[in-house]
Amino acid sequence: MLPDKLSQSMLESTPDAMVIVDAAGTICFANRQAGALFGYGAGELLGQSVEALLPARFRGSHAAHRGRFAGEMRVRPMGSGLDLYAVRRDGSEFPAEISLAPIEGIGEPLIAAAIRDVTARKRIEAELVAAREAADAANRAKSRFLAAASHDLRQPLQTLSMLNGALRRAVKASAPADALEHQALAIGTMSRLLNSLLDISKLESGAIKPEVTDFEVATLFDELRAEFTALAASKGLELRVDACVDCAHSDRSLVGQILQNLVANAIKYTREGWVQLRCLHERALIRIEVLDTGIGIAPEALGQIFEEFYQVDVPANTVRDGCGLGLSIVERLVRLLDLRLEVDSKPGRGSRFSLSLPAASAVPRGAGAGGQTMGDPAASANATVLLIEDDAAVRNATRLLLQAEGYQVTAAGSLDEALQLAATARTAPRLLISDYHLGSGVTGTDAIAALRHSFGRETAALLITGDTSTAMQEIGRDPRLRLMSKPVDAEQLLAAVQELIESG
Repeated sequence: MLPDKLSQSMLESTPDAMVIVDAAGTICFANRQAGALFGYGAGELLGQSVEALLPARFRGSHAAHRGRFAGEMRVRPMGSGLDLYAVRRDGSEFPAEISLAPIEGIGEPLIAAAIRDVTARKRIEAELVAAREAADAANRAKSRFLAAASHDLRQPLQTLSMLNGALRRAVKASAPADALEHQALAIGTMSRLLNSLLDISKLESGAIKPEVTDFEVATLFDELRAEFTALAASKGLELRVDACVDCAHSDRSLVGQILQNLVANAIKYTREGWVQLRCLHERALIRIEVLDTGIGIAPEALGQIFEEFYQVDVPANTVRDGCGLGLSIVERLVRLLDLRLEVDSKPGRGSRFSLSLPAASAVPRGAGAGGQTMGDPAASANATVLLIEDDAAVRNATRLLLQAEGYQVTAAGSLDEALQLAATARTAPRLLISDYHLGSGVTGTDAIAALRHSFGRETAALLITGDTSTAMQEIGRDPRLRLMSKPVDAEQLLAAVQELIESG
């Protein structure tokens, strides 16, 4: 029994194609929209099997589906989760969305089907998928570029820094020495700018993935003391680094980068007095604070200090010390690590930056062992150094710098060459210096491990890298290994070399 005339009139006026099918699958009603959609004239669909509206490959299984629906009649979409297709009179197919509903209370069981051509929607969905895949591919390409840029762009600056350091040791006349000193300042400024821009780009691209571990805060403090004591002293400032016995749970490398930026910023904006690094324990948290007696920050500027290129009390279009990216990097790293950073500052009296970290659940092995025992500085005179660097320019510049400082240097361009030199050496070198990326998939950690095995001792080692990603955490905890990121300042490199050699 078909719907009455009023019901049929209502079905004719619906915007979707509608057909009504009996228990045998015979079409007993089709509105005008159904005829237009499938290419049939008025009344031509009546009496046909509903399977005629399906591509031939689906017709065999459709009868079974109809039978199951007849056994459990309810309103539902047809083929939920499947891609459905219908076929027009001319044989052309189109993607369809079909909703089924039982018609009850009129005698024989009937099924109403609303059919919609979703070709346009599927095309848009496909375009969105393609756009997303293109964006993902672009991000992967950007990440690969940044990984290469982190190494390749830093290499020329590394060469310049080493050559500048060697020349400053060779040139005694005041005029050229003064020019070299200014050149060193320019190289340092360019290096800081490049590092900041690369760090921002890597954070924006999602190329940096945190590697969370337990680590000693004290060892991080020792590294910061070694890095910034000379810089603070050059400005007449005292760098105070308090003792800390706590162990934190976070990404050690990225937390170190946060503190590096905070300490550097404090020294930059402090004209007299001191900069202090300390830690406070609060239940399950460790609060690391960087305090200074600097120029301070006005209350209205606190909301701007984490913006790119913003610098406190530096008017636009004036000479700038740095590029104003340090705190922007800090803000991104804090967000990436899900930490909390608080700022308290008073103009003319100084600032305090407080970073809250989760405490480690257990004390890492070796915690509390204290700092390294320094040997006799004279013991480093004429010490032997084995240098492994695949970039010839960087290798030669570093060799010249070390030789100018009085070290005996053997240089190799690959691990194989270094192992050949080791096999003919009478004694093991006092220090290994290796680049991280040595070509052909060989890393500096591979080289150091192989050479230590060859020499039969845990030779002190310095690993230098232009890749600042957290993958560098593969080196683990090694008290005889120091990690430095390119471009390395010549004076910082020599200080690290002397420290490692003197430590025995």
